[in-house]
Amino acid sequence: MSRSGSGPRTRVRTAKGRRVSSTRWLERQLNDPYVKKARADGYRSRAAYKLIELDERFGFLKGAKRVVDLGVAPGGWAQVVRQRLPQAGLVGIDLLPTDPIEGATLLQMDFMDEAAPDELKAALGGPADLVLSDMAANTVGHPQTDHLRTMGLVEAALDFACEILSPGGTFVAKVLAGGADSHLVAELKRSFTTVKHAKPPASRKGSSEWYVVAQGFKGA
Repeated sequence: MSRSGSGPRTRVRTAKGRRVSSTRWLERQLNDPYVKKARADGYRSRAAYKLIELDERFGFLKGAKRVVDLGVAPGGWAQVVRQRLPQAGLVGIDLLPTDPIEGATLLQMDFMDEAAPDELKAALGGPADLVLSDMAANTVGHPQTDHLRTMGLVEAALDFACEILSPGGTFVAKVLAGGADSHLVAELKRSFTTVKHAKPPASRKGSSEWYVVAQGFKGA
């Protein structure tokens, strides 16, 4: 199949014991050009290209010396950071285990744990230039509940970013369709010089995810 995805689609037969939704997911993975590209380029997930595309548009990785990656597993974003900023300090956190990444400190714990912010600060060893958050709450199938849970994570990530970012720093976070709500946008605009929403090409068209990119942290 071609990398562009223009070749014939791979069909997956519904196996005994496999749910229809699982079959659809597997078929989508097999036919996703970004999944194939990630495998060829050595990235752990297709999400790496979301960060690459966001950085190509906004240029927030350049010059960053300390970076925090919230929701780091499986490590695609962290791989991009290490490639583009080999000398930068990098600390990631996730409830799920993440295979080691050379030059990165990876914490396996819940970011919502009261101890998490201090653990991250201690591991980073100084103020951050960039806080990345690709966190999303586990969905329960109820749109309003799923939205509230994910936006709660974004708000917690923003609070943390405002504690650890150095002046001029950047905060990048996954939000849902419609972007950040008015309250969160107001908080972002109070704390950052520019606030933009973006949906990188690598984000699936049917996905409700968007990203907010807040640059020029004004300082605490």
